[in-house]
Amino acid sequence: MTLDERFKALGAENAPGQELRQDISDLDTIMRGEKLEGVSVDFSHGDVDAFPPIPSAVKEWNKGYEMGGEQAYTQYRGSAKILKGLAQRISAFTGSSILADKELIITPGTQGALFLALGSTVEAGEKVAVVEPDYFANRKLVKYFNGVIVPIPLNYQDDSSKSGPDLDCLEKAFKNGTKVFVFSTPNNPTGVVYSKNTIDKIANLASIYDVTVIVDQLYSRLLYNKETYTHLCACKVAPKNIITILGPSKTESLSGFRLGVAFGASRLIERMERLQAIVSLRAAGYNQAVLNGWLKEPADWMKKRIREHEAIRDDLLKIFRSAGISTATPQAGSYLFPKLPPLEIDTKLFVQLLRYQAGVTVTSGSEFGPTTRDSIRLNFSQDHKAAVAAARRIVKIVDRYRK
Repeated sequence: MTLDERFKALGAENAPGQELRQDISDLDTIMRGEKLEGVSVDFSHGDVDAFPPIPSAVKEWNKGYEMGGEQAYTQYRGSAKILKGLAQRISAFTGSSILADKELIITPGTQGALFLALGSTVEAGEKVAVVEPDYFANRKLVKYFNGVIVPIPLNYQDDSSKSGPDLDCLEKAFKNGTKVFVFSTPNNPTGVVYSKNTIDKIANLASIYDVTVIVDQLYSRLLYNKETYTHLCACKVAPKNIITILGPSKTESLSGFRLGVAFGASRLIERMERLQAIVSLRAAGYNQAVLNGWLKEPADWMKKRIREHEAIRDDLLKIFRSAGISTATPQAGSYLFPKLPPLEIDTKLFVQLLRYQAGVTVTSGSEFGPTTRDSIRLNFSQDHKAAVAAARRIVKIVDRYRK
């Protein structure tokens, strides 16, 4: 793959949050019906006004700022003091044991952690197992690093007892020389939570075939219906080469601080630090201080946030399903992934018309894999009333172009 092809594969113009870069000035020539009235809603990301950051965010940031240079210029992998506290809290959260000085790094967002993790493990020509559908950056970064994507289908339309990756396909990939596996659980965009049996099987297979596993657990706190969660790093037979990615982002509404953490095999974390030292030096020094309040929010804070998100999820599911739009129930996270019925236009054009005609922004399913081009992703971490009204407008636009 040439350098131009590698950068083209990154495809930022259609990535979530980039819709305003698209030219939709000529859509009125093919528009049917009147524009729908209503408050504009951007489902491509969460609304931090509707769900403000954890209460300690501003206070902790101010403390970091007041520390001046000591906080501004931390070690490349992050402030030693902050890392120590993080290691203790993440160890308690995941049920694993993390060495603060060797197995943990603070990154510029979880996206930064993913870039560093794949950049530290994928060689040119390396076979990399990638779940489909899954987080949009997984595929793009594997291509950028000249890796070879080995697709692993994800079942997410059935009930939760049957959902998850095709483990037979995964084992076949490992037998055929795949040496890196990257995935998210809870899955972005579907909200599938991998079962304990699935996580145990992945851990065993990775250990047997000496596969490096990169697991994105960003939404592992936002669990619905008392869903249980199994951390790969805490398995009895955990792979020796594993990187776990976490962060105070969507769940805690701290996306604007661009903070992520990664922990795992010390030699891989060391590689990530060396790469970070070249790419960004460190996660923003003052922002790192916000992590001092993460994973120790006030009592019942997370329970309230879960209840509020679950209520929005359930209302949107009712709206879409009553309109005949197939939508799986997310077990966690803040995403819905409706599958559109047959339309007279392609999904890309539908997404553009939806924003133009209804003031609703969603992300095309093509961002998450080649098999889900007829789906759209919505981040329902929004004002409840506005989200419900926007979902109803989505249904109206679907009906305008339904075959």
